[in-house]
Amino acid sequence: MPSFSYKVKEEILASVSSKDKADAVMLGILTFANSLEDKKILLLTENEKVKDFFILNTVRICGEDSVIATESRKGRGQTLYSIEVIGEENRLTLLEYFQTDSSRRLTPDELPKEKFYPLVIAGAFLACGSVNDPLKKYHLEFVVPTLDLCNDLGLLLIESYGILCKHAERKGNNIVYLKESENIIDMLTLMGATDCSIELMNVKIEKDMRNKINRAVNCDNANIEKALRASEKQISDIELIDSVMGLSVLSDSLREIAVLRYENPDLNLTELGEMLKPPISRSGVNHRFARIAKIADEIRACRNKTEKQP
Repeated sequence: MPSFSYKVKEEILASVSSKDKADAVMLGILTFANSLEDKKILLLTENEKVKDFFILNTVRICGEDSVIATESRKGRGQTLYSIEVIGEENRLTLLEYFQTDSSRRLTPDELPKEKFYPLVIAGAFLACGSVNDPLKKYHLEFVVPTLDLCNDLGLLLIESYGILCKHAERKGNNIVYLKESENIIDMLTLMGATDCSIELMNVKIEKDMRNKINRAVNCDNANIEKALRASEKQISDIELIDSVMGLSVLSDSLREIAVLRYENPDLNLTELGEMLKPPISRSGVNHRFARIAKIADEIRACRNKTEKQP
């Protein structure tokens, strides 16, 4: 089954519907490729459709026999495609066509018209980007060849689209990454992967709903435990009074609630109050139990005093 990252790249490529769009995507791929200079232009990818797109458009610009692709096996049965533009003349043709070079920048001088910025960013993602399955965690990143290009990408995203990225270094590579689900949703939409953006949004809604339910259940469980502990204390007070003095010493209202509690240990205060005739409020029931607790505490205090006497 294709990974979520694979599906994103597949959807991006499916949205490229014209030569101008293809050129903008190719500019992004080349700028973020593994090697970009007149002596070597190399792209490494695990995505077969990215490989096919790069070959197709390189041949369109440079002609037949301008590119060669090899493949090798990685761990877990993954295939790594190595695509190289062969022949110095072809490489120079490609660099001149896109008016780029080994400096690798995304400054206004290197970029096309603003309406094509999202496609350049999409090309960058095709070349060096990945995104985690949202069911596991929210994380999108670009493994960028140079620090300058890393900064250019971050500035382009925040200044043009309000998407704030973070920067990190990993094994000598510069990483531009996003962890906030909202930013990842915006990024996927920007790059043309709207279906994947909606899928992530739905996952987020389901996760948020599940978390709310879990919090509500945990809160309910805590309230139930608290109510049960309170009920145990009330029953303990009632049994103490009954064993020492008898419930007959209680007023009618206290005796009524005491008997009701003893017979219904699982009911909450509101439910007990509704069973009285006439019914009383939760606070009224709580007040009666407080008076019972005071009597029980006086009995305990008297006992403790007696036990301490020689």
